[in-house]
Amino acid sequence: MESALTKHDKNVATVLHVASFSKYFFPFGNFILPVILWSMYKKDGDYIDHHGKEVINFQLSLLCYKIAATILCIPFFVVFGAKNINTWDIFCFNGISINVDKGFHFFGVSFVEIILGLGALLFFAVNITYTIVAAMKANEGERYRYPLTYRFIK
Repeated sequence: MESALTKHDKNVATVLHVASFSKYFFPFGNFILPVILWSMYKKDGDYIDHHGKEVINFQLSLLCYKIAATILCIPFFVVFGAKNINTWDIFCFNGISINVDKGFHFFGVSFVEIILGLGALLFFAVNITYTIVAAMKANEGERYRYPLTYRFIK
């Protein structure tokens, strides 16, 4: 079946993957543009339909991972990121104060800022790397499945 693919099918599948980079130009472009292209061309064949679903599923999975990472970072921000917290005032121990401002710093950057920066860099690298690999595989006529992706659309 793969030999019956036309150049048009390969090009559309490649553009579907590359269209997810539109999020760097306008908000939610990684969802809007691939959905528009996929809905226009999914009737042309199973190959385009497969790649369209993969792009959307990968972007939705990344969004879910980012939301989960944000929720998991809240306790770290509260513990390490907030400055001059009088935690004992909650329990009416007004004489005891904990100052977390003198915590771990590396060249003036706090521990929380380092972790958040590394996490953002990781998401950026994963998105760029896997999207480029998927676009190349689509252009070669292979059916690519993104790793660590939950299949919302089957």
